[in-house]
Amino acid sequence: MSICLAIETSCDETSIAIVKDGVEVASNVVSSQVDLHAVFGGVVPEVASRLHLETIHPLLNQAMAEAKVEPADITLIAATHGPGLIGALLVGVSAAKALSLAWDVPYIEVNHVEGHLFATFLESPDLQAPFVVLLVAGGHTQIVHVVNKGEYKILGSTIDDAAGEAFDKVARYMDLGYPGGPIIDKLAESGQNDLIKFPRALLDGSFDFSFSGLKTSVVSYVKKNPEVNDADIVASFQEAVVDVLIKKTIAAAEFVEVSTICIGGGVAANSRLRSKLQEKCESEGFDCKVPSLEYCTDNAAMIAAAGQWRFDSQGASSLDGGAVSSLSLEAI
Repeated sequence: MSICLAIETSCDETSIAIVKDGVEVASNVVSSQVDLHAVFGGVVPEVASRLHLETIHPLLNQAMAEAKVEPADITLIAATHGPGLIGALLVGVSAAKALSLAWDVPYIEVNHVEGHLFATFLESPDLQAPFVVLLVAGGHTQIVHVVNKGEYKILGSTIDDAAGEAFDKVARYMDLGYPGGPIIDKLAESGQNDLIKFPRALLDGSFDFSFSGLKTSVVSYVKKNPEVNDADIVASFQEAVVDVLIKKTIAAAEFVEVSTICIGGGVAANSRLRSKLQEKCESEGFDCKVPSLEYCTDNAAMIAAAGQWRFDSQGASSLDGGAVSSLSLEAI
């Protein structure tokens, strides 16, 4: 049996997981910094790095205790080496390399975006490629054709703001708080999502996304209509985002002729996106794979899943490698 200890520190969540054979999650602990960054209205990189340093050791002890494993049981150490905040990434990479040397086990570096692709395998280990994945988060919004594990074709990407970034910016402008995604999701439950007809950008047959104009449209509407209920505004905004994400994803799946659609990334936790995607997939004849909420946001279990497959297929990474803040999925 292989037992991977994985570390994820790409942004503002410290996470350590123990995963057996790439799919059996023995522990997956996450320490969020959201409350500490909320006072600044966004993630402060220096603060995030320092908090990772303070948290990683006690989190390691917790993860191993929950999994009931000892250092001698670990067969692989994995860590996110990009993309992300460079200081935050270095904390996780440095810790992983130190454990690799101290415990004399191999180290594997993992692309954070590929980790999100592998999140689905944690609950659907028998999933077979090819399929299409909508990766939607604060830092990226992409439609990826998974031809096979490790073989990816990006069909569409955002040309400006990522979806999660648009949620945060709208919430910030409306003074709703941070992070914007969960706040808007909750508030939208009491609003009318068809009250305001916000624009759906780039519905021109391409698979690329643009949310900057939508964000500007919301700002303009709020200025001109201060009397309109916040819940109605965010519900209509959220519906515009969800409509575009789903329409393009289904179109992409039809284009590459696959029968399965998956979703990953922090915005995959959005309740409206999850429910409407499942409804549309069912009506259009697609099999829809939606990970549990704990595997949508940044977590180390998905890094372990990707890391174990990478190690099994290509061997260990060199300890000479570092962190790469702008690492892309295409770099794999």
